[in-house]
Amino acid sequence: MSAPAPSPLAIVDAEPLPRQEEVLTDAALAFVAELHRLFTPRRDELLARRAERRAEIARTSTLDFLPETAAIRADDSWKVAPAPPALNDRRVEITGPTDRKMTVNALNSGARVWLADFEDASAPTWENVVLGQVNLIDAYTRNIDFTDPGSGKSYALKADEELATVVVRPRGWHLDERHLRAPDGTAVPGALVDFGLYFFHNAQRLIDLGKGPYFYLPKTESHLEARLWNDVFVFAQDHLGIPRGTVRATVLIETITAAYEMDEILYELRDHASGLNAGRWDYLFSIVKNFRDGGQKFVLPDRNAVTMTAPFMRAYTELLVRTCHRRGAHAIGGMAAFIPSRRDEEVNKVAFEKVKADKDREAGDGFDGSWVAHPDLVPIAMASFDAVLGDRPNQKDRLREDVSVAAGDLIAVDSLDARPTYAGLVNAVQVGIRYIEAWLRGLGAVAIFNLMEDAATAEISRSQIWQWINAGVVFENGESATPELARKIAAEELAAIRAEIGEEAFAAGNWQRAHDLLLTVALDEDYADFLTLPAYEQLVG
Repeated sequence: MSAPAPSPLAIVDAEPLPRQEEVLTDAALAFVAELHRLFTPRRDELLARRAERRAEIARTSTLDFLPETAAIRADDSWKVAPAPPALNDRRVEITGPTDRKMTVNALNSGARVWLADFEDASAPTWENVVLGQVNLIDAYTRNIDFTDPGSGKSYALKADEELATVVVRPRGWHLDERHLRAPDGTAVPGALVDFGLYFFHNAQRLIDLGKGPYFYLPKTESHLEARLWNDVFVFAQDHLGIPRGTVRATVLIETITAAYEMDEILYELRDHASGLNAGRWDYLFSIVKNFRDGGQKFVLPDRNAVTMTAPFMRAYTELLVRTCHRRGAHAIGGMAAFIPSRRDEEVNKVAFEKVKADKDREAGDGFDGSWVAHPDLVPIAMASFDAVLGDRPNQKDRLREDVSVAAGDLIAVDSLDARPTYAGLVNAVQVGIRYIEAWLRGLGAVAIFNLMEDAATAEISRSQIWQWINAGVVFENGESATPELARKIAAEELAAIRAEIGEEAFAAGNWQRAHDLLLTVALDEDYADFLTLPAYEQLVG
């Protein structure tokens, strides 16, 4: 039987970029086209399955562990593949987009891992997609440096042994890449573009450096989606002659449905799995999205009032640690999003204490590492994990057999005493407008009010506005959450921004479009599954 003919090249539909020929080679584009041909039909089926499951949750207002996979959960005999040396110690991970300055700074940060992000911290302009790949290639070949045009400060890589291990996060399954199409005109999923280009150019190079192609998998909603990723990995390794099991994947448990399938997700990826991560903001967004018809008991308070010590969040994180360690996988904690102030040391002092308390709790609970958004937070998080781990690379031997989580514990949102506030609504509008405006300019990670915001925080902001209005929330000042109130606050924020930055800067930005888009996704009766889908239609480049 003859082998199938190779797929024709994926077609680039975009203005040429400097150095794109280094990434968009004929062989790389043929590889991406083959991934698209083989796996996009299953991707489409799984997206349809998401909608079916969401409809079922709307009907029942509940979730449970899957009866059909009970045997996998009950079987103590299986484990994930042992961690490769480069991923055995993950006590601090820094996150950020793949622009040139961030690439150098993240690799030099002192963190053990850099989550190189093509997803929530990166607006998917074609320039960000392609030049992000160029920057990673340059980092591995040590051809990267950076001079800040504003300050004149130069950045260069430290010695190889001091650099963070790179774990790339491709886009989620739901996003297509409009600039790369199959010959039949269908857009290639962004996940396959990001994975395919990176794997094709760097898998062997990374092996030669003593590491490997490592990935974070975002927005996963079921073990069947993890199975699809595993099949992608097997094909990619076989196709390029890379040994099976070289790929390692850490899955973000950032959807409420995935929280009920942690064992199954690790099982599907067991030859390629290296851990699970607790992704706080997207997790809350997923709860709102899935249980938005569930009435008062699913109404979340202000996002900053939902700490990781909330009972339903604690159930989620403790179940994650127990599940990972039982299976020999790393459990990675959540984000410390604080951005230090260069002007207010008192703000920094209070925030650093909160970060320390959060990381102390994670290390004490059994996590093997955690995330930070800024290099200044690396030493704080490192100290918390050093105090618990000492010279050990992780604490996977701590099995947390004391943890017992029932299905209802994960969705016991009404166990919180906090309630939505008027100030919370104002903050959601402010963050939403300011983040979307930056995203439309091609920036995916944005410092707003001393916090690093990304698409996940924008999602929870717009989702809370939607939920509070549709649940008829009455705030502590007696005002009701209504579309009119949201529009009034948004208009006031737009005026405040105009006064804050000046008429010229306001006119040069995307402020009105950001305002309008936020109100669309926050007020439309038809709740958009992802803010980034309508936003992508407005993204230039």
